Amino acid sequence: MMDDLERRIRRLEAESQIRQLIARYCFTIDDRDHDGIAALFTDDATVTSADGVMNATGIDAIMAQYAGRFTVLGAGAHFMHDVVLDIGDGDEATGRVSGHAELWRRDQMMVCSIRYKDRYRRVADRWLFAAREISFLYYVPLSEYAGILGKRDRNLAYGDPRPADFPEGLPGWAAQAAASG
Repeated sequence: MMDDLERRIRRLEAESQIRQLIARYCFTIDDRDHDGIAALFTDDATVTSADGVMNATGIDAIMAQYAGRFTVLGAGAHFMHDVVLDIGDGDEATGRVSGHAELWRRDQMMVCSIRYKDRYRRVADRWLFAAREISFLYYVPLSEYAGILGKRDRNLAYGDPRPADFPEGLPGWAAQAAASG
C-alpha cells in the first residue's frame, strides 16, 4: 500500500514541477532572461517548430536560436492555458500545452495561438525540457485577427502568408474532410 502511495505522490510532485517549468518558460522568454532560459533545458534538448523554421539541438544552439528570435521580437507576453501531461514512474514524461502570445513583431502588434508538444526529463531532481516543438493555429497582426480562422494561410509571422500548422493536418480533421467529401 505504501509503495502505491509513494508512487502517486511522486507523480503529483512531478506534475507540479513540470507545470512550474512551463510557467517559468513563459516568464524567462518574456523577460529575455538568457540564463533562466538555458536552465530550463537538458544539455541535449531540442527546440523545433512544426514549420521547420526553428531547429536547434543542445543548449548553445537553442540559445543562439532564441537570440536570433529576440532580435525580431519586441515586448511580448506568453500565456499557457491547457496542460495535459503523461507522467510514468520513471524520469521521462510527455506533455501537450496550449496557449497564446501577444507580441510586437515586424513593427506591429501580433497575436498567435500556440501548441507545444513536449518531452520532459528529470535531471538531479529537477524536471527540464528534453524536447519542445511549437506549432501555430495562427500568427497574425492584430488588425487581421477578425476572420482569420476562415483562412488556411494563417501564419503571417514572416510577412508572406503560410499555412497554419494545425488543425487541418491532424488525423481527425483529415478524416472529417474525407468523410464530408
